[in-house]
Amino acid sequence: MNGTRGVPHRPALALLALAAIVAYAPTLTIPLLEDDYPNLLLSQQLGGPAEIAALFHNPVFRLRATSLWIMFALWPVAKLTPLVYRLVSLIIHIANTWLLYGICLAWPRTRAQQARPEQYAAAFWAAAFFAVAEGHQEAVMWFSAINELLQFLFGMGALWCWLRDGGWRIRVVGWVLFALALLSKESAVVFLPLLLLTDSRKPWRLVPYLALATIAIASVVASRDISFRFSDGSFSLHAPFWITWPESYLRLLWIWGVVAIPAILLARDRTLTRSALAAAAWIAISLAPYSFLTYSTRIPSRQTYLASAGLAMLVGLAAAHWQALAGARRTAVVAVAAVVLLHNVVYLWTKKQRQFEERAAPTEQLIAFAKRTSGPIWVECFPRNHYIAEEAVHLGAGHEPSDLIWDEAEAKRLGAAAFCYNGPRP
Repeated sequence: MNGTRGVPHRPALALLALAAIVAYAPTLTIPLLEDDYPNLLLSQQLGGPAEIAALFHNPVFRLRATSLWIMFALWPVAKLTPLVYRLVSLIIHIANTWLLYGICLAWPRTRAQQARPEQYAAAFWAAAFFAVAEGHQEAVMWFSAINELLQFLFGMGALWCWLRDGGWRIRVVGWVLFALALLSKESAVVFLPLLLLTDSRKPWRLVPYLALATIAIASVVASRDISFRFSDGSFSLHAPFWITWPESYLRLLWIWGVVAIPAILLARDRTLTRSALAAAAWIAISLAPYSFLTYSTRIPSRQTYLASAGLAMLVGLAAAHWQALAGARRTAVVAVAAVVLLHNVVYLWTKKQRQFEERAAPTEQLIAFAKRTSGPIWVECFPRNHYIAEEAVHLGAGHEPSDLIWDEAEAKRLGAAAFCYNGPRP
């Protein structure tokens, strides 16, 4: 296999990396966001080699271990320099884009048969769309959402090993990668049905993956009574998933999935239609774990990162088919690709860039005020919870959490300097 039609692998990988960089380069200037501060502090408490026992006794973060390890490793170099953290997120996103490209080449549903060489292009177009897609932007633009990137990285690595099935060595690598995916986020168990979706010919191979997933699930169940992820009411099996799942599915398809589906149906090609159904099933499966949220009937964009790979497959299949029909009319293909690129990139550069800067503003203002203030600070108004404010000034300005006063009477008694966030509500 030499690559996509007219696009050898090395140039393809370079183009995919370039597309991701173009789309997300402006985000490198965004300051750290609200949850970044407490998560960075937590990584210093639980992420080091000496804290491995404490980490795995923690009911919440033992299945988020990889992100804490990454933060712990970066802290001595980066401290509170946003650029370093954002570069790491972007590099992982590029690696994930390459992984998707490789998987689309390896999965018969998204690569060519000998009689259909033009469909090699489906892998390239799918990965290119994934690289610039704005729908999953929060996973790339918010460093604390790095667990979504890591879950994808390790889970898709395991899936690539599953598709290759090159003997025991590659199987063991797949098991290790799946274990790391489970240590990245609880929802990584969703890779079990995705493995079977991509190749169900030897289902007995799933047994080691099932054993690892069972351990992870047992860990979640065992800690249910003490984990804030259950006690805070944000997740429940009684949530209205019958609303959340379809609404989030349709939102994910907008706009380019809505374009791709008719383009595939108009082709009247059974092989292409079956491949599209597999991609649609990928989306459905990937969204399922997040359909039990109680605080919203719209799954947050960061949690659609894995599902958007299925959307990218739909777009890639449609693009490759119509590219083949266009033949020598390369201008039309380039024009459509340019429209898709511009739509996603401009949206990221403008609306999303502005939104994330507004999200960062409250903690940025508070930290700047704390740096100018030596005594206690009365936080008169702040659109975040107390914990975020306290950890932000602790890491960002060297103040103890107790320096922040939340009661007006206490603030007046201590003569605390008053702070009130002045800006758009994030």
